[in-house]
Amino acid sequence: MKKKVVISGGTGFVGVYLTSLLVKKGYEVLVLSRTLRPNTAAVSYYLWDVSSGTIDEKAILEADYIVHLAGESIGDTRWTAARKKAILESRVQSTTLIGNVLKSNAKKVQAFISASGIGIYGALNGKGICTEETQVGHDFLGKVCEEWEKAADGIASLGIRTVKIRTGLVLGNKAGFLQKMIPIFKKGLGAPLGSGKQFMPWIHIHDLCAIYLEAIENDQMEGAYNATIEDSTTNSLFTKTLASVYNYSVWLPNIPAFVLELILGEMAVIVLTGRRISNHKLLHLGFRFHFKSLEAALQDCVKSKD
Repeated sequence: MKKKVVISGGTGFVGVYLTSLLVKKGYEVLVLSRTLRPNTAAVSYYLWDVSSGTIDEKAILEADYIVHLAGESIGDTRWTAARKKAILESRVQSTTLIGNVLKSNAKKVQAFISASGIGIYGALNGKGICTEETQVGHDFLGKVCEEWEKAADGIASLGIRTVKIRTGLVLGNKAGFLQKMIPIFKKGLGAPLGSGKQFMPWIHIHDLCAIYLEAIENDQMEGAYNATIEDSTTNSLFTKTLASVYNYSVWLPNIPAFVLELILGEMAVIVLTGRRISNHKLLHLGFRFHFKSLEAALQDCVKSKD
């Protein structure tokens, strides 16, 4: 009998790719969604609404594993007070909702795997390399990730193996931040942001989903893991590399930080700051990245897109 994996956020960028991978690996996928879609032989959809605290418990009760990806995007719109509240609550309340179903039904899944972010270390630039033991940041992103992971720890307290995947910038060919940049770079208008010295820890969607698969299948995997390539990529290097993929050299000056702050408000911290991130814990586990070269990763995304 096929093992069943529940995915929250299964209709999003990472969720769609992960669903496809799991189906290819012989799993049955149960997607928690705010709107029902037609079921297939391998993928079924179940309704939930985090804001109202409702969920079709059948999905959770049938699950062998749960992969929790759901959460409002941090980069879609300016961080108003209402938007920041939605970003935080969408993560914490959704995790708590799943946990409550597990607890009230004494349901023991084989693993609960939650998305998290490298934003947990804070957005400020730093000379040191962040490991999973690095202190949590005190800014908005740090607070969001900390509360998100605390909610996941509540599920771990039920005796369920819990894994937290702290993700960097995800490169893919269908969605994500890269697809917002491609139209600009295709026109030869790419430019570094701010100082250009801020680090941009990245990961290809292929490798990220392979990490989630590893978390499902490797029962030794538990706790927090940084899911990024450790290559010291800065914004300037990223910009030059993406421009080279389109066969030109960057010729425009850096976009001043104050311009981005005027446009994006507090959210400008996402593009103007960054930290170096260690992936040694994953490597020690035996995981091997397929895309370790930034140029190769970008070439793959652009080739697939074009």
